[in-house]
Amino acid sequence: QVQVVESGGGLVQPGGSLRLSCAASGSRFSAYVMGWYRQAPGKERELVARIFNSRSTNYGDFVKGRFTISRDYDKNTAYLQMNSLKPEDTAVYYCFFRVSGVDYWGQGTQVTVSS
Repeated sequence: QVQVVESGGGLVQPGGSLRLSCAASGSRFSAYVMGWYRQAPGKERELVARIFNSRSTNYGDFVKGRFTISRDYDKNTAYLQMNSLKPEDTAVYYCFFRVSGVDYWGQGTQVTVSS
């Protein structure tokens, strides 16, 4: 049974850093794509970053070089390093991945950027 295992998140001051991780646990196959979306109160869910099997990546326009997504293909795990965090980055971050044509979503992890 495939499960989404998320970790990371929490409270950080403006300008600080956080690292999120997301693992496709129980999957015999490599995920086609892995990444994160986020949703702030009163706003629509938006793409943060995603990385494909081809190693190509996409980022939301707001990232502007502050975040880096990477992946351990042996462990079927993705990582999101977030630097220079701003208060407007405060949101619930949802990990997702696609395995064998099926999309899996995590329950989300809260990221709060505040002094």
